[in-house]
Amino acid sequence: MYRMAFVALAFSVLAIPLGAQTPQPAPTVAADPLPSITLPATFDDVLRNYERAWRTNDIPALVSLFTEDGFVLQPGRPPARGRSALTNVYRGQAGGMLRLRALGYAAADTVGYIIGAYGYGDAPGDQGKFTLTLRRVGDRWLIASDMDNGNQPRRPPSPTP
Repeated sequence: MYRMAFVALAFSVLAIPLGAQTPQPAPTVAADPLPSITLPATFDDVLRNYERAWRTNDIPALVSLFTEDGFVLQPGRPPARGRSALTNVYRGQAGGMLRLRALGYAAADTVGYIIGAYGYGDAPGDQGKFTLTLRRVGDRWLIASDMDNGNQPRRPPSPTP
């Protein structure tokens, strides 16, 4: 009985058209950008200090915005953890007219986050999005993790011969 059910299932799978078995890319839908929100001053300070340090290529100031064990999570790169590693990550990347805007946030006790979008210079629209996970240390909010990715679709990996 079980053998017949298995055979029937195997034939039904084989009868499915090949196109139905191959995942199809999702259609690209152009969405209107989400509106910016106003952050509380202490959270807004985190974004403005980040922008300022980035624009002036002030790596020590940029890294000082992070907790001692903070993370940077960038696409196509392994995670970096700790201020020494973050210094290496940002060296050669920082500099230029970075624009950060907030889309959402939350805070509770000593933990919070900012979800946002970023762009550069006068280029219209957002080039990517980010999440900053924050930890309050004393009376200051520091970045525990910074994860970002661009808005361009990822290209599928090249087929291996």
